[in-house]
Amino acid sequence: MRGSHLLQRLAIVVAAVLVVILVAGVALAAVLVRRPLPDYGGETTLRILSSEVEVLRDERGVPQIYADTDTDLMRAQGYVHAQDRFFEMDYRRHVTAGRVSELVGENESALAADQVIRTLGWRRVAEQEWDLLSEESRALFEAYADGVNAYLDSREASQLGVEYTVLGIVTDLGEIAPWTPIDSLAWLKAMAWDLAANVDDELGRATAVRALGGDISRVGQIYPAYPEAQNLPIIPPPDATDPEATVEDASWPAPAGVADAVESAHAAVQATPRLLGEGEGIGSNSFVVSGEHTATGLPVLANDPHLGISAPGIWHQVGLHCREITTLCTFDVAGFDFAGMPGVIIGHNAELAWGLTNLGADVVDFFLERVYDDGTYLRGDERVPLTRRTETIAVNGGTDVSLAVAATSHGPIVSGILPDTAAANSSPVPDGSPSPGFGGYAVAMSWTALTPGRTGDAIFALNRATNAEDVAAAAALFEVPAQNIVFATTDGDIGYQAPGRVPVRQAVADGPVPSDGSWPRPGWDGRYDWAGYVPAADMPSALNPEEGFIVAANQAVLPAGQGPFLTGDWDYGFRSQRLRELISGAIADGTAIDAEWANAAMNDEASAYAEHLVPALLDVTVPDAFVREAVDLLEEWAADGYQQSGDSAAAAYFAAVWANLLDLTFADDLPATLAPDGGSRWLVVVDRLLEDPTNAWWDDRRTINLVESRDEILLQALVAARNELTQTLGKNPEDWQWSRLHVAAPQHPVLGDGVPAPVSWFANPSPVGVGGGSSIVNATGWDASAEVEGRRDYRVTSVPSMRMAVELGDLDRSLWVNFTGVSGHPADDHYADQLGAWAAGEAFPWPFSRAAVDEAAASTRTLRHPG
Repeated sequence: MRGSHLLQRLAIVVAAVLVVILVAGVALAAVLVRRPLPDYGGETTLRILSSEVEVLRDERGVPQIYADTDTDLMRAQGYVHAQDRFFEMDYRRHVTAGRVSELVGENESALAADQVIRTLGWRRVAEQEWDLLSEESRALFEAYADGVNAYLDSREASQLGVEYTVLGIVTDLGEIAPWTPIDSLAWLKAMAWDLAANVDDELGRATAVRALGGDISRVGQIYPAYPEAQNLPIIPPPDATDPEATVEDASWPAPAGVADAVESAHAAVQATPRLLGEGEGIGSNSFVVSGEHTATGLPVLANDPHLGISAPGIWHQVGLHCREITTLCTFDVAGFDFAGMPGVIIGHNAELAWGLTNLGADVVDFFLERVYDDGTYLRGDERVPLTRRTETIAVNGGTDVSLAVAATSHGPIVSGILPDTAAANSSPVPDGSPSPGFGGYAVAMSWTALTPGRTGDAIFALNRATNAEDVAAAAALFEVPAQNIVFATTDGDIGYQAPGRVPVRQAVADGPVPSDGSWPRPGWDGRYDWAGYVPAADMPSALNPEEGFIVAANQAVLPAGQGPFLTGDWDYGFRSQRLRELISGAIADGTAIDAEWANAAMNDEASAYAEHLVPALLDVTVPDAFVREAVDLLEEWAADGYQQSGDSAAAAYFAAVWANLLDLTFADDLPATLAPDGGSRWLVVVDRLLEDPTNAWWDDRRTINLVESRDEILLQALVAARNELTQTLGKNPEDWQWSRLHVAAPQHPVLGDGVPAPVSWFANPSPVGVGGGSSIVNATGWDASAEVEGRRDYRVTSVPSMRMAVELGDLDRSLWVNFTGVSGHPADDHYADQLGAWAAGEAFPWPFSRAAVDEAAASTRTLRHPG
């Protein structure tokens, strides 16, 4: 079970009890659910402050904080986060410390998550990072923690979140622990894990070998190279005629026991909680346009991170303002922040705006290790002892669980962690073992985030940056997660900077597997060890490119072979290329780009999938008139530019055809763990197979004495989709709508999926049907392999978690919108008050100047120093 549903089973039990309470006493229930709601007005005296702080909130509850020192700003931000979202913060710190069982009690999925995270040691690394931070950063993290604890001090659990009241029905909550700076730093590990690229691809290749009978060439067909001649990199070549990237050939010798160990490691990866989201849909769009093409004559910057769907949404919004910029007070910044983390993650200050998208660099490698019964493993020609430690996992109301953790020089062993795969590290090995006492193969994981770093410093550096040099300096500290930074300044500059700690992999010309990180590598062969990290000065960057804009949407950064090697497993660039087309088209037409235009661009719903696949579908002979009724939709849709809008019947039909096509083509050859999710990689795979009508992939091995070709499978997909939508949406194709299938349904982590209707109504915002889809600019991702109750599930799995468009020529004309709302309290008016606007592609004014903030203010809370 995925980490995003850790508490699903617990939720059903808890919710059943809560329903009884709701029925028994509606008035009491109303008091309990509203008890945690914060007071946005009035005054509070806080002894931790050095002077008065104002917290102004607009009609959506977004706080703008004004203070006279940096430490008071961070204290107030911590206080506000605790007001708005403390349960979310507490849940996250339990996850990042591997202590979910301590919060929720006996739960199989929670225990599995704890076991994996304790093995990786997220919090252990965060503790080591504390001493690496600058003295100033440590003071700011401490001030933030002081603010959180000032809010906790006088409140019991039921006043902090209704979730505590619910959990208290079935568990012994105990005292709420004070917040610490390490709780904040550990959150960076969760960010880094969810945004680490290539993990599923690397293990997926190795897993596919067994399923495909050792045919490496077929593995390469489902993991194709990035099509850089078709979809340009972030920093494009002088022309678009460069050849496509190539992938190193692999031989992948898989002795007995290796496949079991790899699949066990994959199971552990799958069990790890994903607090930001998971899958191919986790990415982002960002772009920046030079002032020569904008309405104000200064740049416009836009960003919309694509992350998991949840309630509350992942982002909080805030402004952190010094009343006067002095040596003691240096911040004047606003944007999107994380509850539990000081500072602003994405946003702008008075002189610079920045956006982040996932770089996608390969920062994780899996090492096959030869382990022995005496607790050693092979390094070169020697056997050296495994590093061992024991972790104790406390289970609320149950028996503590002891976890033995082993590590090699490459990192923790991640195979055999979970009980049902524990045998993987001692798989029977036939005669001819490497040496006496050989116990089997294990998989160790090297991950850049397990080396302590200074990303905590980078956040504050980026908040204060004013120019390209400042961004580069902040990027040198921004070690994990590796992100693309696009930026623009009020001086008129636009730029791109790649930060991140990226390993240097040595070339191994005659090795058994590629040395580029695309496959698990032999740990006993020292040539495959990392040789340090790419120097910050060598990471790609650009400033004021000639074409007047930059698009960074998870595509390749540079043409293959240029600059440092970052990865071979990129998003395949259909979103980025579409944005390039929109921007270059606007420039050619003389359109003056502004924040409204940028927001509209982020909501574009043209489908590259349809553009590639529909012509082939329309070439298929369809003898059945009943099916042709649906196919005719595609012909009309092509003339409209393949807009995957929510009200489109053709969009619904095409999505069903795509999902059925993937199943018909690949389900007979690949295990369920590798079932196509329909992401951008699969579009490239299918696009290339279309050119080879008799390729073995088209044959469905489940049929007897029949060898299918391309057109037969395409026809079967058209028929299956017609029948499927007839059952789900009705007989008349004209009545179909994509938004009836493609629904965004944010769910609470405790009171989410599977709970009784009254609780679901209370805790989960009303689902909204939306347009867009995977690898569409409006990236409302869905999983083409998912099913629910025997039917295909088109529900949204990842979303543009916020959208922002910044006008550097007039910051008060900028726009922003959050996925749900600023509050984490289900009973709060601001829990989901932005969801409707988000779904409609709208955005709200984003005040920044004090005059604009005052004008927008709906409430003011004054935090006073007792003196």
